[in-house]
Amino acid sequence: MYLFGASGHSKVVIDAIQSSTDYDIETIFDDNPKSDFMAGIPIVKANGDIIKNLKDFIITIGNNPLRKKIVKNLNTNYLTVIHSKAIVSKTVEIGVGTVVLAGSIINTDAIIGAHCIVNSGVVIEHDCEIDNYVHVSPNASLAGNVRVGEGTHIGIGSTIIQGIKIGKWVMVGAGTVIIKDVPDYAVVVGNPGKIIKYNAIDWDV
Repeated sequence: MYLFGASGHSKVVIDAIQSSTDYDIETIFDDNPKSDFMAGIPIVKANGDIIKNLKDFIITIGNNPLRKKIVKNLNTNYLTVIHSKAIVSKTVEIGVGTVVLAGSIINTDAIIGAHCIVNSGVVIEHDCEIDNYVHVSPNASLAGNVRVGEGTHIGIGSTIIQGIKIGKWVMVGAGTVIIKDVPDYAVVVGNPGKIIKYNAIDWDV
């Protein structure tokens, strides 16, 4: 298999792949490589002519809009990676390209979209629905029946109470406590969470 993006996030995805699959990671592609190897895997400058003939990718970029842009431009087969030390209910649905990292718990009947990042130590409770390109940062907790729209970034250590709906391309600050619904494009911080601004650019790439 192949990775696209040679970042710190790539390192933890490599760990997840090596913990839970028999895949060999052949190459890490990057638009601007800063080294030649990561974890013994060669890093190669991205070349569209080479990549278009390859299959079995994971996009290892934490930036949600950029991850979506690359997926739209890279027509290939995507895999799903779940770390061996994650706990995922048998009734959970997980989309292609999504990575679930160590220590995460995803409970009964949750639905996780495509190309999401469920980072280390995340708790996603029963019946949650997470749309495509969402990044849930380490140690964030989502209670039951939470809905999260496309491209939203849930900050590290955030807490979202049950039944909340969070719009698309929202940014939830680190440690924020969400106790009421959040509209599209909002930036929310604090305890309880308050909207401090809206994203000024169109994240909906």
